[in-house]
This record gives sequence, C-alpha cells and structure tokens, in this order.
Amino acid sequence: MEPRASSPTSAFPLRSRRPAGQPIRVMVVDDSLTVRTAFSRLIEDDPALALVTTASNAERAIAILRSKPVDVILLDLEMPGMGGLEALPRMLEVASRAQVLVVSSLTEDGAEHTLTALAMGAADTMAKPGPGQFDASYRSALLARIHALGGSDAGDTAIPTAAGKATTAVKALRARQPEVLAIGGSTGAIQGLNTILRGLPRGFDLPILITQHLPASFISVFARQMETVAARRTVIAEDGAIIGPGDIAIATGRGHMLVERRGERLITSVSSAPARSGCLPSVDPMLASLAENLGGHAIAVILSGMGRDGVEGAAQLVAAGGTVIAQDQASSAVWGMPGAVVREGIASLALPPAQLVGKIIEFTGVAAWK
Repeated sequence: MEPRASSPTSAFPLRSRRPAGQPIRVMVVDDSLTVRTAFSRLIEDDPALALVTTASNAERAIAILRSKPVDVILLDLEMPGMGGLEALPRMLEVASRAQVLVVSSLTEDGAEHTLTALAMGAADTMAKPGPGQFDASYRSALLARIHALGGSDAGDTAIPTAAGKATTAVKALRARQPEVLAIGGSTGAIQGLNTILRGLPRGFDLPILITQHLPASFISVFARQMETVAARRTVIAEDGAIIGPGDIAIATGRGHMLVERRGERLITSVSSAPARSGCLPSVDPMLASLAENLGGHAIAVILSGMGRDGVEGAAQLVAAGGTVIAQDQASSAVWGMPGAVVREGIASLALPPAQLVGKIIEFTGVAAWK
C-alpha cells in the first residue's frame, strides 16, 4: 500500500488546521466496546477535546469521515472485516488533514503492522491498555499525544521556518566535512525517514545513525524494515557494534546510542544515563557523542516529533562545526523537535523530507553514483 499522497509537500499533507479556539475533534475506531467507552469518557472529560463519534469497524468510520471533520483518529489495527491497516489509506484519503494515532498491541506481529501503518502515514502509536492498565499514567500519555497531534502542543506553535538567524549562525560554523549522517525523530517521523532513506543514492556511503522513539519491543522489526527500505546493511547499535560505510545503525529501545571512532572504524555503545528530555532512547546523547568523538564531522536531521529532544545535542554538534537541518512545519505531524532547533537558531534550514535529501547530498558532497 502506498503512503497518502497529494499536497504541496508531496506525500506529506498540511497538518490539521481546525478553526481557531475550537476543541480538537477526535474519532475512536475500535471493535472493543470497553476500549471505545474508556477512550470516549477520557476525551469527553477534557474541555479541549470533542468526541465526534466512535465506530466499531473501519467501514463505518470511513463513511462517517466523509461527512464529519476530524482532527485526530484513534485507530485499532485488529478488527473484523476491514482491518485498520487496510482502512488506513482510505481514511487518510477521505480525511486528508486528520492525524492517526494507532492503538496497537506490543507483540511482534503488532509491531510489524504498526510500523507499516506509521510508514503509510499514521502519525504515532500507543500500546492498547490491558486489564488494569488504563491508569493515570496511561491516560496522561494518551491525552498528551492527542493534544500534540491536534496542534495544541506547547512547542508546536506556528513560527516562520526560514529563520535568517539560524541560517547565518550555522553557515558561520559549518566548516567541517560531514563523515556521518545522524537522524532523530519521534511522532510522525517514520514516513519522512523512509522518504530520506529511499532518496539517498547508491553512492552515498556515509554511515547513517538513527534514533527513533519507539517501544523496545519494536526495534528489531524497525531495523528489518529500515534495511528493506534503504537496501543497506542495518544493525542495532548494541555495545561494540561496528558501523561501516553506508551502514545504518538503529538505537536500541533500552538506551541511547553513543558513537566513537577507533582507527578507521565507528563503534557504538549504549548508555542508560537519564537524558534531560526524559526520552529513552534520546537523540541528544547521539548528537553530543558525534560532537565530542568525531569533532563535529557530522550532519544531523531532526524530523517530526513531540517535545524538544535533540535540541541540546544539536547545539553541541553545531558548536563543534557540524550541520543541523530540520523537517518543516507543514509536513510535520508535530513540529516540536524540529521546531525547537529552528527556534534556537541551530538549524540551517527547514524543508519537507523529499527536499532534505538533496540538501544532505549537497552538504556532504557525496557522489550520487559509483
């Protein structure tokens, strides 16, 4: 199945723009009456949210979306009849500005289906709560995701993306030839990540480091999918993993990826030290290690995501002579992470993922073909 298409940013439509001052409109699609009831009550108790409707199957949900505007869809993947994975592209076509939060199991099969959904255009995922797990912590996390996807994330306000301050600051420091490409992302990043990896030419032989916020149980499946998408050797960045030219290294779900150079080789290690962002893995330690251990010889891409993870490491990388670029607001599901590096004057530019590919090639100077 193909990702959703159309809009000024190709496969990345403009994010939902509900009327100013109006609550975030939410739809719940799940065959479980218990789940629908629990989610509905949570949404109805939040004055900033409005429950548009619920649906027990995908067919009914698609029919409703044709007549009712929705900002955020909570979607179960395992339903009788048309499953969520089959329904997703139709939903994104009918409700092109809606953001989809997949509510999935954390089994290996669940990981495979969920990551496929994220690559197709779903913005984020959460585990489906089991018996006794719909507690205050889960409810808080779910509400935070709905608010962020609906456009009420505090770090996601609209600001210009062509920040002259950012461009000037980075150009003044960008004197080091990149030897590594590092990519960090969270909510809504996987579709952009796929676009970049598919777009890099065969001759691009820089090691590629990826820190993506995902449950630990998803990482092995995620690594396999990235290897298929990129047609490059892909490894999980455990302690002592060797990253060769053109290889992809994926941060584990249990710690941060750190990188050091030993002779001509890059070696990864795992750190579980708390990151200020609270994320595990966090983008900050990865970028900080490139600033320290590679002397800033790196280019970093910050993709869609909630919060500010990556901004501290990006600042250290730029100070060491590295380059940071970001996904633009229009193509981001949540412009928290990329917006933070733009606001801080760290990113040299903000563009849709397809256009970032050309800038990566331009900044690295890597030949397109061998």
